[in-house]
Amino acid sequence: MEMAYQVLVFLSDPYNLLLIIGGTTLGVFIGALPGLGSVVMIALLLPFVVRMEPLPGIALTAVIYVAATYGGSITAILINTPGTPAAAATTFDGYPLAQRGEAGRALGIATFSSATGGILGILAMIVATPLLAKLAFYFGPAEYFALAVFGMSMLASISGNSVIKNLIGGAFGVLLGTVGSDLATGIERFTFDIPDLSEGIRPIQMMIGLFAGGELLRQSTQLGIKRELVADAVAKLPSWDDIKRLWGTVLRGSGIGTFIGILPAEGGTVAAMIAYNEERRWSKNKDEFGKGAIEGVAAPEAANNAATGGTMVPTLALGIPGGGSTAIILTAMLVLGLRPGPQLFEEQPEFLAGIFGAMLAANIYFLFLGMIGAKFFSRISMVPATFLWPMVFVMAALGAFSVQQSLFDVTLMLIFAFLGYFMRRYGYAPAPIVMGLILGELIEGSLKQSYLIYDGSLLAILQQPIALVFLALSVIGISSPLIGKLILNRKERMMPVGDPLDE
Repeated sequence: MEMAYQVLVFLSDPYNLLLIIGGTTLGVFIGALPGLGSVVMIALLLPFVVRMEPLPGIALTAVIYVAATYGGSITAILINTPGTPAAAATTFDGYPLAQRGEAGRALGIATFSSATGGILGILAMIVATPLLAKLAFYFGPAEYFALAVFGMSMLASISGNSVIKNLIGGAFGVLLGTVGSDLATGIERFTFDIPDLSEGIRPIQMMIGLFAGGELLRQSTQLGIKRELVADAVAKLPSWDDIKRLWGTVLRGSGIGTFIGILPAEGGTVAAMIAYNEERRWSKNKDEFGKGAIEGVAAPEAANNAATGGTMVPTLALGIPGGGSTAIILTAMLVLGLRPGPQLFEEQPEFLAGIFGAMLAANIYFLFLGMIGAKFFSRISMVPATFLWPMVFVMAALGAFSVQQSLFDVTLMLIFAFLGYFMRRYGYAPAPIVMGLILGELIEGSLKQSYLIYDGSLLAILQQPIALVFLALSVIGISSPLIGKLILNRKERMMPVGDPLDE
């Protein structure tokens, strides 16, 4: 009851309500622009968020994250181009529905499923986050070291197609985290006599460069692509028959999305794909999928929006980001002096109530916003890239400069922008570098503390039950994709080759 009261107190503040309304509208706007998404937008806003009060600032980033996830479905349905990666599965049946003149029905189902899945995911987050945080009371340096290693092991499946490339990116992120003065010894590392690097590489500039700058350069290579907009773009509320047909689909998708979201480094894209595949697997009308099945729209949209609540669970309870957007939100929290974990729940329960309330209100608001403004937001997707991305670049440069009014920060942002572009070009995802940078500090610090506590015997870490469990899970997490590929390749080699005479 106390949590509900604190949520109401937060939502009763007119400033907070205006922030939620503005952030949700901006989030849907950003989500409807193919290629932009919540990660890029939050990265751009990060320099301004860290100048706000902690609760309104973090609430704004969370609201944009929630709304942009839904906004991606608009262009996925209307122009077969997902506004965000999490909406990729929505194109499979959303666009066929639009092609046969049912765009309004598809948009209405996507809006209803997104809001329902998002609300259920946040309710699960309210229950799961404090429970997970209580377990963190039993964590010491050894356990935090093992937990950070476990988070790094999730890079095997965070994004991209190559486990090795993801792990290389994570290791590079850890290496970047060592730049600057060592707090324990005062020795400068990898600064190359550049005074600006003595305090290390600032995550804000790196994220703006990798995500916003890298995407800008990638989009500049696709200026000739033209998109055709479907005329019927007015969302329509699902009929009662549609709701009766879809309620099980939405519940299943929400459950899958919440569970997948809680797993570190998974997120809405994976959740949407799994929900779509599972719905198709168990459907009695498998032939309809890919041709305009309404379940094919409801399942991924419920899952990817439920995952937004799920990804916040490890972020707030353990300080392990659940995806790209939550990695940037976590960075903002650390810059603002907030340390995720049990102490945050004990000392600032109103902060967590405000985050829950903001995300819950955002889901309710975009339910109405999507029904009324889907046609308007779909038109935004037709903004020429030649106008859009130069404006994004200017925002990125201003954001990088505004933190400390340093041209070196802008230079650093540009370096990471080119790095992000070439990484994408050669199959490396930027998210593992962010994970490596954030978790690298925790790994190094907790390992040093463990070394001192156990008198220089690091093998003592293996004698701690919780640490041993996380390290074992780390080995499984890294090896399971490789083992899976080996088994699949072996099965393919053992498959009998058809006899040509049989044909």
